[in-house]
Amino acid sequence: MITTNTYLNFPGTCEEAFKTYEKLLGGKIGMIMRFSEAPGMPIDPGFEDKIMHIRMSLGDTALMGSDAPPSRYKQPQGFSVSVSTDDPAGAERIFAGLAQGGSVDMPIQETFWAKRFGMCTDGFGIAWMINCEKES
Repeated sequence: MITTNTYLNFPGTCEEAFKTYEKLLGGKIGMIMRFSEAPGMPIDPGFEDKIMHIRMSLGDTALMGSDAPPSRYKQPQGFSVSVSTDDPAGAERIFAGLAQGGSVDMPIQETFWAKRFGMCTDGFGIAWMINCEKES
């Protein structure tokens, strides 16, 4: 069996981002490890309390992430995290929360395949697609 999960990198805002995602998506953060907790690992100054690894459960999947020191951080591009729900009101709530402080790439709306679909980039620089499919 193969499983895939999304792993996100942040420039020092991982903890704040995941607390936001936990509230908006109804997830549960189950594991947080800070750089200061890794034995024998060199740590960039000021990064001791930043996140080395975080894991949040979302149903049968997980969203994971970490902070990357400035010398290794690269702005995310070329992907979106896709969230699916069967509740149009929930899709709108999630979209509004993620878009707050970020930018709207496609307003949430009805499409030919979805009761609601929208794309945004959140204030942490992560691209999202929110989808509430129509019944087939």
